[in-house]
Amino acid sequence: MPRAPAVAGGAGAAAVGDGLSRAALRRALPQYAGAFAAGALLTCAFAPLNLWPLAIACPALLMWLWEGAAPRRAAWCGFCFGAGTFAFGTPWLYISIHDVAQAPILLALALVLALVLIMAAYHWLLGFLSAWALPASGPWRWLVGLPAIWLLIEWWRGWFVSGFPWLSLGYSQTDTWLAGFAPLIGVYGLSALLLVGSGALVALVRGSRAVRIVAAALLLLPWPLGAALRSIDWTQASGPPVSVAILQGAVPQDLKWQADNVEPTRELYTQLNQQALGARLIIWPEAALPQLANEVARYLGQQYSDARRHGSDLVMGILRVDENDKYYNSILTLADQVSFYDKHHLVPFAEYFPVPGFIRSWLEFMNLPYSDFTAGAARQPTVAAGGTRLALGICYEDAYGSVNLQALASAGLLVNVTNDAWFGHSWARHQHFQIARMRAIEAQRPLLRAANDGISAIVGARGQILAQAVQFKPTVLRGTVQPRVGLPPYAMVGNWLIVVSGLLGAAAAAGVKRRKSSRNPDRASRSIIHQL
Repeated sequence: MPRAPAVAGGAGAAAVGDGLSRAALRRALPQYAGAFAAGALLTCAFAPLNLWPLAIACPALLMWLWEGAAPRRAAWCGFCFGAGTFAFGTPWLYISIHDVAQAPILLALALVLALVLIMAAYHWLLGFLSAWALPASGPWRWLVGLPAIWLLIEWWRGWFVSGFPWLSLGYSQTDTWLAGFAPLIGVYGLSALLLVGSGALVALVRGSRAVRIVAAALLLLPWPLGAALRSIDWTQASGPPVSVAILQGAVPQDLKWQADNVEPTRELYTQLNQQALGARLIIWPEAALPQLANEVARYLGQQYSDARRHGSDLVMGILRVDENDKYYNSILTLADQVSFYDKHHLVPFAEYFPVPGFIRSWLEFMNLPYSDFTAGAARQPTVAAGGTRLALGICYEDAYGSVNLQALASAGLLVNVTNDAWFGHSWARHQHFQIARMRAIEAQRPLLRAANDGISAIVGARGQILAQAVQFKPTVLRGTVQPRVGLPPYAMVGNWLIVVSGLLGAAAAAGVKRRKSSRNPDRASRSIIHQL
């Protein structure tokens, strides 16, 4: 007798459960679509559109969609948001893989999709933790917990398994008052301020009067404070100004490695270098010549001799191979001493391919030029050139701000050589230039940026663009920069201050939830059952 009702009840519950599942799915789909749209719209906060308020509004929309969501739904909302951000923010990877590397369309699409899914997985975890670990609602969730967990996930994404720090929220603020905080707390500190602002927007809609007052203060006060901080000199001028010349050959990437274009490219850079002679420091872009340094020793010796006769030092991007047949993407400095700097952070799917062996074999079969490099040492010394010491970086390395902070103890200038021709006329070059400018702001030092076809520029110690070459045209960009010494607060502590603050904030918000659950265990149990 007792079993019959149980069986009937179980069947009825299953039917009701199925109905609720279908109804829940119908309710969730608009949320997923809204999260994806918000993530896609977030890409407009960055260069070249620079609609920076979206860096506050789009995360706020996702936080609002998370209100009252069960862990599973919150996780998939987060996944959709991340997928939208990277699907619309990094499609230029397809250009490098298919158009330049000439991989088949399906392979190129599969690799780009894999990156999007991996990046979206970080936001899946973010959504799950937001529902599982934090209070369901209230100021501890909006103003502390959500910003803290989001910040930690963003920071983790920037270094885990090589890392991909592209489109971190703080980069959107290179031209706003918040940039004044960068020498103190770095780009992740700016992300934290933006995320607190996002939580404050949610609190303004859902909070009590007292909470709304606090939220309004947290949303508005950082801006005038940041404006005031921008006027502070955290570094000091050191030595005389340095005259510089940046060479931009603008050789199309699809022609650069053709055998009949080798000699014309060498002649082009010889002519540009002749025009630049007399500048104290001459910068060539990444892999300027379509040959290895080992193959052009006589040519390099001639350029070195010409430069020394005119009082110039050369810093040039070039490829090389060592005695073990390992290829390096390097910077060759021809000054009082001759030295190589080898790139440490390589670009996935452009300079190395984190793919299965059979795909790697295909790439080798296609004889793509130097498509798999060896990483240089994580820590390499600064070099002396142009009457000062230089902190060198190649292309994608400037996305890792904290890694190069140790060089600031001796370097007066930042130098980055790059080749964004890999990504055509896409947004990649503008996003990358914005990242490079953030490095100058954090270090409060001028930046010299030499790009194969743009964006070549001279950037001031506060991230301002002092001179910029016309893109896609051979150019010698001239200017004068003032080396600077001294360490801003961020250069002394790196990201650890902001990361520890994030950990403490997340732990405090999670503690609030645990205390509430312990005071009312029956209600907490019902809430969990309802969510499941």
